[in-house]
Amino acid sequence: MAAVTGERLKSELEMFDIPCRDDSVLDKMVEQCICNRIQADEMVLEWVAYSTTKNGLKLTTDTLEQFEHEVLNKKNKPKPSFRKEETHNRTRDIHSLQELIKAEEEEENLLDSYSTPAKGSQKRALTTPEHPHSKRSVALLASPGLLLSPASFSPSSTPSQKYSQRGAKGEVVVTFGAVQGTRWAGRKALGAGVQLELLEGPEDSLTCSYKYMFQRLRDVRNVLTEKIEELGEGLKSHFNIEEFSPVSLPAQDCVTVLGQVCCDSNGKLNAQSVLLEAGPEQGGQQVPVDLSELKEYSLFPGQVVVLEGMNTTGRKLMASKLYEGVPLPFYTPEEKMELDEEPMNVLVACGPYTPSDSLTFDPLLDLINVIVRDRPDVCLLLGPFVDSKHEQIEKAQVTETFEAIFSRCIESIVDGTKSVDCRLVFVPSQRDIHHHFIYPQPPFVLPNLSKDQAQRVTLVPDPCTLLIDGVTFGLTSTDILFHMGAEEISCGTGSDRFSRILKHMLTQRSYYPLYPPVEEVNMDYEKFQSFGQMPLTPDVLIIPSELRYFVKDVAGCVCVNPGRLTKGQVGGTYGRLLIQHKATSEDGKRASPCLAAQVVKI
Repeated sequence: MAAVTGERLKSELEMFDIPCRDDSVLDKMVEQCICNRIQADEMVLEWVAYSTTKNGLKLTTDTLEQFEHEVLNKKNKPKPSFRKEETHNRTRDIHSLQELIKAEEEEENLLDSYSTPAKGSQKRALTTPEHPHSKRSVALLASPGLLLSPASFSPSSTPSQKYSQRGAKGEVVVTFGAVQGTRWAGRKALGAGVQLELLEGPEDSLTCSYKYMFQRLRDVRNVLTEKIEELGEGLKSHFNIEEFSPVSLPAQDCVTVLGQVCCDSNGKLNAQSVLLEAGPEQGGQQVPVDLSELKEYSLFPGQVVVLEGMNTTGRKLMASKLYEGVPLPFYTPEEKMELDEEPMNVLVACGPYTPSDSLTFDPLLDLINVIVRDRPDVCLLLGPFVDSKHEQIEKAQVTETFEAIFSRCIESIVDGTKSVDCRLVFVPSQRDIHHHFIYPQPPFVLPNLSKDQAQRVTLVPDPCTLLIDGVTFGLTSTDILFHMGAEEISCGTGSDRFSRILKHMLTQRSYYPLYPPVEEVNMDYEKFQSFGQMPLTPDVLIIPSELRYFVKDVAGCVCVNPGRLTKGQVGGTYGRLLIQHKATSEDGKRASPCLAAQVVKI
C-alpha cells in the first residue's frame, strides 16, 4: 500500500474543487487513512459522498471526526459469518440434529488428539455427571418408549419449573349444587354402558372435512337474512306482535321493528353508534337507534332484536322498549327412559396441555392420573392439544411434525385411561396447529386407533351438541365469552357480564352469535348455518375461556367454564360434574340433571 501524504490528499481534494488550507485537517485525514487502511483517493471519494448527503458539509477537524464515527468505523466492522448463524438457526428434524451433534463430537475428539496431555485431560474432565456433554445430546438420548417424552418434541425441553412448584394442587375453587358428601367417582360397574352420540345423528352433523376459503358475500347475506327472519318469527309468536314495520319508514305512531344490531363504524360498539339493520322483508335499510329512553339493555353486534319506538323522520329510531329473545325448549326423549340409580361422573378439561415455557406434557400426565384415580364415566377433552400460540411452536423449535406430536398425545390419553374404561370425547380447537383452521371445525381424524380403542373414543366437531344418557351437552372450544365480552354494551341490567353473554347465546340460539366475528375466527357461513346453531337449549353448556372459571345456572341451563389446564407457565383448572337424568321434579317442573359441579386446580 503506497504511503498516504498530505500533498497527495490535497491534490485529490483539488480535483473535486474542495479547498483545504488548514494543515491540521490534512494531518487528521492522513491519520484516518492509516488507521482505516485506505488510500488517499478512496478517502476523498468517501468524504465527497458523505458531505453531499449532508448538504455540502465544510471540511474541518470536527466534521472529520463526525465522518469517522458515522462512516469509517462502520465500514471496518468485521462482517458476521451469516452461513454459520443460518445453519444453527435453521429448523432441523431429529436426524439432522443427531448428525450435527456427531460432527461436533468428532471435531472435539480431533482437537483432543492435537492438544497437550494437560489440556486434553482438562477437556475430558468437563464431561462428568456434574458437567454433562450438552443439553442437546442429553435430550436426544431420552428413551423412545416414553410416549410423551418432551425430548422427542423439542431440542431444548426443560420441564417447567413454575408448573412443578405450583401450590394448591387439587383445591376446589368453584362449587355448584349439593356438593356436601358427594362421591366424585364413576359408577361402580366397570364399563357400565354409557350411551353417547351426537344429538343430530351422523347424517345431520359435521363428520368430515370440507372445502373452504371460497365464500360469496351474497351467501353470507342470505345466511344472516334467514337468521333475522327465523328469530323474528319466534319473537313474533311469543310476544303476539301483529307485524313488523320497515325500519326507515317515517311514522307518527309507535312502531315495532325487527333487525340485527350493528355498529356505524369499524370501531367498538357504544350507545351512540348503534344501528339497526333490517332484513329484505322490512326494507333492508339501516337506521341509527337512540337508546336514551331504555332503562335497561344489553346489546352486541350481530344480535337479532325487536324494538318498539318512534321514527318520525325515518332517519332515527327513538327506542322505548326492547323485546328479549326466547330460548329453545329443552330435550325431551321420545321414549321414557329408565332412571339411573347412580349418577354419572363427567370430567371436563380444556387445553393447552403444556406450560407456555416448555413442550413437556406434565399437566396432561397429571390429568391422566386424576382420571385413573376418580374413574369418571365420560371425559370431555377440548383442544388445543398442539397449541399454535405456544412459544416453541411459533418459533418452529420442534423436532417432529405437529401431527406426530398430536397422535402421540392422544395415544397417551387412550392408553393411560385403559384401566378406567371411560368414554373419551375429543373436541378440536382453532388453535390446534395441525388441524383445519375453520369454524365450524370438522372432527379430528385418528386412523391409527385400534378397534378396542376406537370403541371408547368419540371424535366430534366444534361446536356440537351431544346426547349422553338422555342428557344434552353443548360443547364449543372457541372462546366466545372473551370475544363477546369485548363487544357487548349494557345499561342497568343488574346481572353479571358472563350471565348476560350466556343468555344471549341461548336466546340467539347459536354457538357463535357475534357478527362480524373477531379476526382470529375464520367463519364459513353456509356450514355455520347448518352446524353452528343450537338445535335446542342444552342441559349443560361447556364453554371454556381465558376468562375466570365458573359454573352458573342460566335460564335452566348449567353453563360451565372449566378454565384451561395450564395458564401460562403455571397449572390451571379442570371441571367435574355429577349428572343424573330426571323426568320431572315433584311440582311438575323440569329438574336440572346436573346434581353438582366443581372446578378443581390440577
